[in-house]
Amino acid sequence: MIKLSRLTPSQEQVAKVMKKWTTVIIIVVAAIFIFPIVNPFVIIPAGERGVMLNWGAVSGTILDEGLHFRIPVYQQVVKIDVKTLKIETKTLAYSRDIQTVNASLALNYNVKAQSVNRLWQEVGKDFQSRLIDPAIQESVKAGVARFTAQELIEERPKVKDSIKEELLNRLSDYFNVVEFSITDFSFSDEYEKAVESKQVSQQQALKAKNDLDRVKLEAEQRVAQAEAEAKAIQIQAEAITQQGGREYVNLKAVEKWDGKLPAQMIPDATLPFINLNK
Repeated sequence: MIKLSRLTPSQEQVAKVMKKWTTVIIIVVAAIFIFPIVNPFVIIPAGERGVMLNWGAVSGTILDEGLHFRIPVYQQVVKIDVKTLKIETKTLAYSRDIQTVNASLALNYNVKAQSVNRLWQEVGKDFQSRLIDPAIQESVKAGVARFTAQELIEERPKVKDSIKEELLNRLSDYFNVVEFSITDFSFSDEYEKAVESKQVSQQQALKAKNDLDRVKLEAEQRVAQAEAEAKAIQIQAEAITQQGGREYVNLKAVEKWDGKLPAQMIPDATLPFINLNK
């Protein structure tokens, strides 16, 4: 007959301690796995909003920043970022005169806090790829198509406003368009060469016009000078006629005389400037 050995008091004490710690470890491990499921509290960080789900269904409750209570298992919370985000992208479009336009764009936007539940319900977490990116592409195409290539260069603020208006129409249900900017417009090499050639032609035409204007001005100045000289001659002629031509001739001779009498005298000639009849 086999006899079972009994534990000594010290061994029994060690066994009880081991059993106790084993129980504690099991409880801690279980808590680690179970607590996230049954945790009744949720914290919404700054710049986010929480969408409350009841058995997975979107409710009308939107949680603001801070600590909130939820019913474990029954309720879940989805956090959505409502801070301003920036997207930089490039797109291909065509102007009104069918020129290829490569546009580089930057969009600053944020999710409307009051619309996060509808956004999660109707679109889901991939709203950028589903809504934002397509809206940018279509808005740029629609906005650029209203302008010619030259207008896109010369009237950039109007182009920007046109594209921004399209974005607002497409995104206003869920998003705020904070800022939109066109960082670059580029065209095909052929068009850019044509623009450069046109600019050169315009500069040459402007130079020719300026030269022509200068020639006309110089001609007008010469005409004005000639008219002034002719007018002076006319005035002098009228004065001679009115005052007597011989006196005028004598005056001119006196102005040119050097004060010396002639060395030789011609027979029957009179001395200069002496009128013997007076």
